[in-house]
Amino acid sequence: MNIENVEKADHLKLLEIWEASVRATHDFLKEEDLQELKPLILEQYFNAVDLRCAKNSQGEIQGFCGVHDGAIEMLFISPDARGKGVGACLAAYAIKEQGATKVDVNEQNEQAKGFYLHIGFSVVGRSAVDGQGKAYPLLHLAL
Repeated sequence: MNIENVEKADHLKLLEIWEASVRATHDFLKEEDLQELKPLILEQYFNAVDLRCAKNSQGEIQGFCGVHDGAIEMLFISPDARGKGVGACLAAYAIKEQGATKVDVNEQNEQAKGFYLHIGFSVVGRSAVDGQGKAYPLLHLAL
């Protein structure tokens, strides 16, 4: 697994991975909320973070991670690559190389919560709404 910088030309592929990953793990998210997020991610959020991607030996992007101001703001893995260490590899890189020490996860996303707790994060707080003010509670985690 190679961790590499993301090129602007990769953004559409990352958006595909994001949507597939969200559909596989965020069953609580309403379709209209997902559709509302897509252009924001592509046009704003990717540009607001330090993005890295994980590529397999064939050079195919398997997942990506975005860090800003010490926080993992996005970590999404292609559904066919889940459970193969891609997320752990990206998270370790974010912590060691990008200085990440915190992350927010949707409270309803048990898989993400379990993943971050497993790699050493602890719950340090909770918000009743997400970053868009929607009723998707967030757990605040830190190392």
